[in-house]
Amino acid sequence: MKNADWLEYNADEMVKADKECLWHHLKPHKVFESQEQMIIVEGEGINVKDIRGREFIDMTSGGVWSVMVGYGRESVAKAVYDQLVKMPYFAGVFGNVPAIKFAQKLLEKLPRLDKVYFSNSGSEANEKAFKIVRQASNIVPERKGKYKILFRDRDYHGTTIGAMSATGQIQRKQDFGPFVEGFVEVPHCCCYRCPFDKTYPDCNIDCARAVEDVIAREGADTIGALIVEPITAGGGIIPPVKEYYPIVQDICKKHDIWLIMDEVVCGFGRTGKFWGHEHYEVDPDIVTMAKGLASSYEPLSATVVKQHVYDLFLNTTDEASRLNYFRDISTYGGCAGPMAAALESTRIIEEENLLENTVVVGEYMLEKLNELKDLPIVGDVRGQGLFCGIEFVRDKETKEPVSEAEMATIMGNVLGQGVIVGRTNSSFDGLNTVMNFAPSLIITKEQVDTVVAAIRNAIEKGI
Repeated sequence: MKNADWLEYNADEMVKADKECLWHHLKPHKVFESQEQMIIVEGEGINVKDIRGREFIDMTSGGVWSVMVGYGRESVAKAVYDQLVKMPYFAGVFGNVPAIKFAQKLLEKLPRLDKVYFSNSGSEANEKAFKIVRQASNIVPERKGKYKILFRDRDYHGTTIGAMSATGQIQRKQDFGPFVEGFVEVPHCCCYRCPFDKTYPDCNIDCARAVEDVIAREGADTIGALIVEPITAGGGIIPPVKEYYPIVQDICKKHDIWLIMDEVVCGFGRTGKFWGHEHYEVDPDIVTMAKGLASSYEPLSATVVKQHVYDLFLNTTDEASRLNYFRDISTYGGCAGPMAAALESTRIIEEENLLENTVVVGEYMLEKLNELKDLPIVGDVRGQGLFCGIEFVRDKETKEPVSEAEMATIMGNVLGQGVIVGRTNSSFDGLNTVMNFAPSLIITKEQVDTVVAAIRNAIEKGI
């Protein structure tokens, strides 16, 4: 094969090979077998083109909310190329220059944290955090037995068995058990569907205070950490109310429970601040991240910890503690190309003021989406920055959700308007009814207008 021969293709041959060779993510097999699947072949800005030449506005940043700086960034590709030619890889037991420089950049963005551990996916970043909690519960006298990890209903933390054990999405977990022992669920914080049937602000923020009830039931001496998404992502785009995290953090500190913020989706500007948790008065002990680190030009994730966590693993040469260091490795945490991509992507976010764009255009997008509430099936619109969701209902008074079939029709109508949007997908019984929007941070108000008009047309066509 000549260099770049893979860029040449016959569309019909690729469609046939796609069906014969690929096992698609999250795709029902009967659908895959019966329909031609969309094959994306190129992108520029926030627009993509499929193998049949159809063009779409991509409101999903690559389908999973991760192409932060948009498509077609030659400077990112060149940074990766230059690094790969010089030195592509060496195991993370050693150092490499771009990894050191990117770790420095991350700690500039997280001034209250101190050490960075690199791996290659959000699931793996969370697994590292869980292993840190579990190892500490065995080697640190004052944390002895604190092995359990609390997680929140509707939050998602990854696709591995450990990360899935900490995921509050029943359909995502169905049939994959038994799960890892020691993961315990706390209530979600979605005001629109309050688990306590109350209305904010006359609710005492019971969703936060319920964390202490779970701790009392399980025993604080058995719980090492609580993991949460700062804003619930795939579980329905749920920003907690401002009082939520201060209450939760006080509870965690009271019981010596580490707070883990899963910034895999919200990090790197998605919400209008560099980190989602910056919208709240909260100071996590561990922060995990992936997706936006390198704008998905290369795979990369990180687990970042406070010094007090790192220091628990300072072993000595005596027999009792010689194995007390964090005995973990990630093969692709040693790849140098992703670090170069991350450095260049972060430079673009900073120098092009994409956080400011996210705030301005994000507020505009939320305002325009809220105008859709005049439609009978739009129950709720919520979000933060360029991270918004529409929840669809049959009845606004009862909040009865639309059916899976109705939701599929709406999604198909939107795609037919030339816009790719996301949805809560195979996550909850009866509540996979949230359409989500998470475009690249370069989107303009004019593009928002085009998208919202298409959404309105698609919904009206469906009803």
